[in-house]
Amino acid sequence: MPSCARKYQLADSLVYHVFNRSNGRVFIFNSEEDFQHLRQLLRGYNSKFNAKIYHWVIMQNHFHLLLEMEYPERLSRMMAGFARAYTHYYHGKFKTAGYLWQGRFKAQAVQKDEYMIACGRYIERNPVKAGIVKQAHEYPHSSAQFYCLGVDDGITSEDPVYIEYGRDKTEREAKYGEFLNDFDVEQKEQFDEMEKPVGCLEFLRRLVQVNGRLVSRRRGKPGNINCVTY
Repeated sequence: MPSCARKYQLADSLVYHVFNRSNGRVFIFNSEEDFQHLRQLLRGYNSKFNAKIYHWVIMQNHFHLLLEMEYPERLSRMMAGFARAYTHYYHGKFKTAGYLWQGRFKAQAVQKDEYMIACGRYIERNPVKAGIVKQAHEYPHSSAQFYCLGVDDGITSEDPVYIEYGRDKTEREAKYGEFLNDFDVEQKEQFDEMEKPVGCLEFLRRLVQVNGRLVSRRRGKPGNINCVTY
């Protein structure tokens, strides 16, 4: 497990791996129109809540996001509004009713740097894992095309680690593509277990529970918190 020798790693070091799936795992993104509508919602809610989405993928019955928020306590409001908006669109289009999502979204606390880019790879490889494409960047509804092909999708904020992949844009795109192909089974298991945060020991020690959400403890004496140990 990497050490946390650099102090900046503990300041603003928390991002969230967010996941939700359709009720009964049925396909709820069935056409290009459906995918594009969800993408438009991502752009809108991203801007409204001043979030940064570093990695994302939309599959036919679920989605993954890796995002950062200045105020993590607003994550629930953002995701609840996002889910309601797509539910409204879906029921209006298909004349259906009832629960569209399997329940409350999941949010895994993830440390930046090595863990963040590894989580991004896990997210962007979903279509490869499902056998839809052979290369992650071939799938049109993920951030892989942003990093591998330079496609500005209006959603993705560049992962801070990405710049270390090369001296120029061409080299970074090529080396990141190689990184996506270099699959790590151990890391996959880390991000499959969304109930457990992922990071170095010092990062985990700084996590506290605030209103049911893991956040990084800040200086001072915050109220209404429970320390978390792993």
